[in-house]
Amino acid sequence: MNALRRHRALTAIWGSAPGWRGSIASVNHSDIGRRFILAAFAFFAIGGVLAMMIRAQLATPGSAFVGPDIYNQLFTMHGSIMMFLFAIPMFEGLALYLLPKLLGSRDMAFPRLSAYGWWCYLFGGSILIASLALGVAPDGGWFMYTPLSSRAYSPGVNADVWLLGVTFVEISAIAAAVEITVSILKLRAPGMRLDRMPLFAWYLLITALMMIVAFPPLILGSILLEVERAFDWPFFDPARGGSPLLWQHLFWLFGHPEVYIIFLPAAGVVSTVLPVMARTRILGYGWIVAALLAMAFLSFGLWVHHMFATGIPHMALGFFSAASALVAIPTALQVFAWIGTLWNGRPELKLPMLYLLGFFLTFVIGGLTGVMLAMVPFNWQAHDTHFVVAHLHYVLVGGFIFPMLAGAYYWLPHFTGRARAASLGKAAFWLIFLGFNFTFFLMHLTGLLGMRRRVHTYPEEMGWAWLNLLSSIGSFVMAFGFALFAIDVALQIFWSRRSRRNPWNAGTLEWAIPIPTPVYNIASLPHVQDREPLATDPALAVKLARGEGYLAVPRHGWRETMAVETTTGAVDHVVVLPGNTRLPIITAAVTGSFFLCLLFGFYWLALVPLAGVVVLAWRWAWVLGSREDFGPLPIGQGQAALTHREAVGAPGWWGSVFLLVADGTLLASLLFGYAFLWVVAPNWPPPARIEGGLLLGLMASAATLAGMWLQRRSLAAACAGRLISARHTATAAAAAQAVSIVALMSLGITALPGPETHAYAAAGWALLIYAALHAAIALLCSAFVSARLASGHVSGTRLLEPSIARLFSDYSGAATLIVLVCVLAPAMAP
Repeated sequence: MNALRRHRALTAIWGSAPGWRGSIASVNHSDIGRRFILAAFAFFAIGGVLAMMIRAQLATPGSAFVGPDIYNQLFTMHGSIMMFLFAIPMFEGLALYLLPKLLGSRDMAFPRLSAYGWWCYLFGGSILIASLALGVAPDGGWFMYTPLSSRAYSPGVNADVWLLGVTFVEISAIAAAVEITVSILKLRAPGMRLDRMPLFAWYLLITALMMIVAFPPLILGSILLEVERAFDWPFFDPARGGSPLLWQHLFWLFGHPEVYIIFLPAAGVVSTVLPVMARTRILGYGWIVAALLAMAFLSFGLWVHHMFATGIPHMALGFFSAASALVAIPTALQVFAWIGTLWNGRPELKLPMLYLLGFFLTFVIGGLTGVMLAMVPFNWQAHDTHFVVAHLHYVLVGGFIFPMLAGAYYWLPHFTGRARAASLGKAAFWLIFLGFNFTFFLMHLTGLLGMRRRVHTYPEEMGWAWLNLLSSIGSFVMAFGFALFAIDVALQIFWSRRSRRNPWNAGTLEWAIPIPTPVYNIASLPHVQDREPLATDPALAVKLARGEGYLAVPRHGWRETMAVETTTGAVDHVVVLPGNTRLPIITAAVTGSFFLCLLFGFYWLALVPLAGVVVLAWRWAWVLGSREDFGPLPIGQGQAALTHREAVGAPGWWGSVFLLVADGTLLASLLFGYAFLWVVAPNWPPPARIEGGLLLGLMASAATLAGMWLQRRSLAAACAGRLISARHTATAAAAAQAVSIVALMSLGITALPGPETHAYAAAGWALLIYAALHAAIALLCSAFVSARLASGHVSGTRLLEPSIARLFSDYSGAATLIVLVCVLAPAMAP
C-alpha cells in the first residue's frame, strides 16, 4: 500500500461526514480539543469584560456605575468563569488536542467520553452565562461560603445556578481527567517507557491524577448545599448540628489543589517550549518529574491556609503554615531547571520566548507573595484584602496565561497549518505584560493600605483613589493587549502563508505529523527509543508516512491504535476505538435536563431524565464489543497482538479503576464531613440517634457480600467457558444487590430520625443513599453482564465487561459495609 492509498483509506475510517450533522457526531480528539480551546477563550473574553466592569466601578470613590447587587454578580461570575469555564477547560482542550500527537497515538482512550465531556462543559457553561444575562447570576462569591449561600440569605435561584451549573461542568472535568490518565498510561507509542515520555505528558498525567482526587470534595459540597437549600437538610446550619466551616473544608480541599492543577499544565508548556527556544534539551528531566510528584503530594496538605482566620487550633496553624512554605521548594527546583536550560543553550528571543520571560517575572513575584501569605501573622493582616487578590492573579495569570500564550504561538502552526507572519504579536505582549503589572502590582499596595476585596465602593478619604484609578487604567491597557492577540491569531489563521512541517526544529513527535493534521494523526505508529525521537531521527516523519511503523495497513474499517505496558512501553494489545456517534450530545442533553429540573424545583420530574441517562448509558455500552474472537493480529514490525476485547488490562478496565478512585474520594470526603460534624460542630451529640436497625443492617451486609461473591463466581465461570452458569450467577448477583438496596432504604426509614431534624440524621441519610446508589450501579452492571452473556458478546477470552462489573460490585460492597459501620455505630455505643 503506497502512502496516498493509505492516507485515503485511513481518512475514510477516521473522518466525519460533512456538514453540521458530521460535526455534532464527531468524536475525533482534534475536533474536541479545538472546541474546548475556542469555547474556553470565548468564556475568557466574557470573564474579561466582567473584570473591566469591576475595575470601572472601583476606578473612582463612590462610583454609581453599577449597584451592589449587580457588583456581587459581577465578581462572582468573573471568578467562576475564570476558574471553572476558562482555566481547566483550556488545559483540557490543549491536552485532548496534543496528547495523542505527543505520544504517537491516533486518538484518546475514550473518544466518546471526550465528546460527552465537551457537551457537558458547553451546556453547563451556557447555564451560568444565561443566568448572568437574565440577572439571576450567582452573587455569593466564586467560593459560595455558607451561610451567605444558604436559603435564608440567598432565597432566589442565584446560588442554585452556581451549585448545579458548576457540578454539571465538573462532570466534564472528571471525564477529561480519567481520559487523560488512561491515555498517557496505555496509549503511547511502542517503546515509549515512562522515562521516555515528553515532560508535557508527565505534567498532564500528574494534573489529571490530582483532578481525580481533588474535584470530588467540591462536587460533594455542592450536592450537600443544594440538598440543604432544596430539602432543608441541615449540613451547614449550626442551629441543628451543622457547620459553615464544613463547606470551607470541602471547598478548599478542592480549591487549593486547583491552583496547582491550573499551574502544572502551564509549567508543562514552559518545559516543552523553553528548550526549543534555547536550542537545547531540558536540564534535569528526572529532578523535574520528582518535583512534580512532590508538589502534587504537598498540594493536598495546604487547604487550611485559606482558613487561618477562622479560629483553628494553633498546632494546626503551624502545620499548615510550614506545609505552605515547603511547597515552594519543588516549585523553585523547576524554576532553576528552566534557568539552567537557558544557560546551557543558545536562546532566541522569538515571540514565545517573550511570553516565557514574562511568566518568569510575574510568577516569581506571585510565589514570593504566596510565601508571605503562608506566614500566619502576615496572613491575619492581609486576609480578605486586595493583597490576596493581587497574589492570586500573579500566580494564575503569571503562572497560567503567560505560558499558555507562549504555547499558543508555539503550536499555532500545528493548529492552523500556517506560519506566523509579521504581526501584532509583540505589541500585544507588551500591552498585556505592562497592563497586567500596572493593574495588580498596585493592588498589593491597596491591600496593604487596608482595602477589603468584594467591596463595591469606598470613601475618598481612605486614600485609595489614585491607586485604584491607575489599576483600572492598567486593566484596560491589558484588555487592549488581549484584543490585539485575538486579531493577530485571526490574521495568522486566515491570511498567513502555509507553514513547513516543523518550523521550530523541535524533537517531539507532534512535529512528525503533517500539518494541518490528518484526522488519523499518523499513517503508521513509531517505535520510540528516545525522549525526542524526531531530533534523533529527522527522517522519522517520512518513514511513518511510508508505513514503516505499526498498524500501517487499515483493516475491517476499525479505528486502531496501540496500547502498551504501563511502565516498560512494550507492545500490549491493539485498541479498537468507537466511531462517530450522536450518543455523547444526546446523553449530555439528557444529563442537562436532569440538572435543569433540579434548578427549577421539579424534583419528581427529574427522575425522567435520570432514567433516560441510565437507558443511554446502557445503549452506550451495548453498541461496543464483538461476538467473535480474532486472536493475535499482525501489527507490523513482524509482531502480532490481541485486540483490547481479548486482552487483560484494556483501557476500559483502567478507566473504571480511576473512575472508582474519584468515587472513593467522594466517599472519603463524605466520611470526613460526618466525622468533622461529630467532633467540631455545635449542638452535638444529637438529641435523637439511630434506634435499632441492626437486623436490617445485617441483611444489607449479607446481601451485598452475596452480590460480591456471586459476581466473582460469574467472572470465574465465564473465564472457564461455562457461559450459561456465568449468566445465571450474574442474574443472582443483581438480585442480591436489589435486596441490599431495599434493606438500606428500609434502615433509613425505620431507624434514623427525619433528615431535617439534625445534621446527624442528614449525614446518616446521605451515607445510606450513597450506598444504595452504588448498589443500584452494581445491579445494573450485573444485569448488563447477564444480557451480554445471553447475546454472545462474552466468551472465555472476551472478559472485559465481566471484569468491569466485578470492579463495581467489589467497590459497592466495600462502600456499603463502611457506610453501615458508620451509621450503626451510634446505636451500639453506650
